[in-house]
Amino acid sequence: MSQWSQVQQLEIKFLEQVDQFYDDNFPMEVRHLLAQWIESQDWEAASNNEPMATILLQNLLIQLDEQLDRVSQEKNLLLIHNLKRIRKLLQGKYHGNPMHIAVIISNCLREERRILAAASMPVQGPLEKQLQNSVVSERQRNVEHKVSAIKNSAQMTEQDIKYLEDLQEEFDFRYKTIQSLEQGDKNSVLMKQEMVMLQEMLNTLDYKRKEVLSKMAQVINESDVLMNNMLLEELLDWKRRQQIACIGGPLHSGLDQLQNCFTLLAESLFQIRRQLEKLDELLTKLTYDGDPILLQRPHLLERVNFLLYNLFRSSFVIERQPCMPTHPQRPMVLKTLIQFTVKLRLLIKLPELNYQIRVKATIDKNVSTVSNRRFVLCGTHVKAMNMDESANGSLSVEFRHLQPKEMKSSAGSKGNEGPQMVTEELHSISFETQVSLYGLTIDLETSSLPVVMISNVSQLPNAWASIIWYNLLSKDSQNLGFFNNPPTATLSQLLEVLSWQFSSYVGRGLNSEQLNMLAEKLIGQQISYTDYQLSWAKFCKEHLPGKSFTFWVWLEAILDLIKKHILPLWIDGYIMGFVSKEKERVLLRDKMPGTFLLRFSESNLGGITFTWVDQSENGEVRFHSVEPYNKGRLTALPFADILRDYKVILADNVPENPLKYLYPDIPKDKAFGKYYSCQPNEVSRPTEGGVKGYVPAVFIPISKISAFSIRSSSHVSKCLCCAERTPESHSN
Repeated sequence: MSQWSQVQQLEIKFLEQVDQFYDDNFPMEVRHLLAQWIESQDWEAASNNEPMATILLQNLLIQLDEQLDRVSQEKNLLLIHNLKRIRKLLQGKYHGNPMHIAVIISNCLREERRILAAASMPVQGPLEKQLQNSVVSERQRNVEHKVSAIKNSAQMTEQDIKYLEDLQEEFDFRYKTIQSLEQGDKNSVLMKQEMVMLQEMLNTLDYKRKEVLSKMAQVINESDVLMNNMLLEELLDWKRRQQIACIGGPLHSGLDQLQNCFTLLAESLFQIRRQLEKLDELLTKLTYDGDPILLQRPHLLERVNFLLYNLFRSSFVIERQPCMPTHPQRPMVLKTLIQFTVKLRLLIKLPELNYQIRVKATIDKNVSTVSNRRFVLCGTHVKAMNMDESANGSLSVEFRHLQPKEMKSSAGSKGNEGPQMVTEELHSISFETQVSLYGLTIDLETSSLPVVMISNVSQLPNAWASIIWYNLLSKDSQNLGFFNNPPTATLSQLLEVLSWQFSSYVGRGLNSEQLNMLAEKLIGQQISYTDYQLSWAKFCKEHLPGKSFTFWVWLEAILDLIKKHILPLWIDGYIMGFVSKEKERVLLRDKMPGTFLLRFSESNLGGITFTWVDQSENGEVRFHSVEPYNKGRLTALPFADILRDYKVILADNVPENPLKYLYPDIPKDKAFGKYYSCQPNEVSRPTEGGVKGYVPAVFIPISKISAFSIRSSSHVSKCLCCAERTPESHSN
């Protein structure tokens, strides 16, 4: 069943979540019509590979053309109209930046997998509950409402300024007219009445000036409260959601809404600033004792400038954290001399700034790291922000060709000499620029989340563990000494994040029973795991009891095994995976002979095994577990084919396949038939296939069960035999 088919079977509350991330950037109609084709493409790789993304975009448009031809024959006018519109939209949006649609589709597929995983979980995890708090959504709506109200107030003040200007011009005209009269005329009754009228106009001007300044002060006060009490808090929440998304959590969104709020607020403040400048012009033409403009304008201008400075500084954000194109699902782990990408955005989107802001990238700038290693960035490290590269027209810049290079130390030291590992060293990539606009010059600087520098890909698993631990437990983007004294994590939080590793990396998260097994693996059997505090050392540094590896290395090896060798079986839920030997016997004991289940090895890194149940002649229940298959053996023969062709040789030397039903009672071929690489090999004539005169050979997985093993539960050795199969009619 395709992923999209599974999505369509979800409950309405999950379907509403799916609906939220499909829009004009990637319409749901395309996802629905091209479901299987979309799921068969590697969008993650294309999101950091422009040539590949270009080809996929072209193929996507070709697929839409084929759908257009089909619906044209069916004369479905509405669908024809929508598909033509969508095709034109996609081509226009992504023709100049095909990687952007690859990012969008990759994120959509990943978010679907996360929702499917969440739907299979009996209870939503604590982190996800926190991120989806309804109070947050209510605050977002309040922010948008208040920003619009401030914008309207600034517009209304603009009309007041215009009225004030007209009133002052009339006063000025009348006053100059009186001044131009002869002395005798000034003493006339009419002139005295005119002077009274002028005094009333001056009083009205004074009142209007005070009223306008009061309204402007109110807009400034509301902007101050909105920015510091709500908008910046909303931005911090977005940054936290980004952290969680980086380690496999729910897809973070809301940056476009934040950009709209930041931009509207900046436009309103600039409008107030222009109004204050206009008041200054009016002041030069007319002033008097107690003039409110003279008294209040300098303070109001200072406040507006201060708010604009802070607004701009907060609006300079990392839209996409540093990531190597070769490992799109392991952001913030960077390898020396390997290119990485990072994208920044200025949330204040003003046309005047297009191509006017040049951003410079540096590493570990003015930061005291705990590492003896020092790095420099090679490649293009200065680029201009623009609105042309992003499909949504945001003011952004993407660095695609940066490479970290380690500087040679004069002391000849390599990494830390203390208890901290290289993969626990945190570094920071900083970006700085300067904005000059309407007489303001503002220096901007922002930094990535901490990154881990590795020199060998074998360090990647432990480096990724550091990234997980940091972003799970720290909201501070510059706490580079975090691993000097790493805090503990609650087991419930960690288990939720571990499930995310599976849902984001291999397409299916873990259920409560699988997570319970992992909890037992970490801390042993407990009455309750909810409030248990787990140390960093227990997670990633201390070996499991009786093993030569840590919990995290064991789990990462399983992720790698799934990704490279058994992904379809895992996604479809046929691999129980995380179940202890004791639990598997409980599950299989009452099942039909030949029932088996698949689980990951607890003693071998990156190994998968199967255990089946049968009965002796006297009715005794027996369990047999095959020696685990690792990636080396699975490279030689697909796992589904192993299950199909597996044989055991009993005491009478007659090979037979003991695997009949996948737990609980699914016929083996029904479960795995679609994964078989081919039908079971038919017996071939000696001249058919291969080199002439030789009998074609096939690999057959075979185990031999000794007489002793038959009398009890057994661990079965296995081998891949290169068997020559020749028909009896042609044998000598």
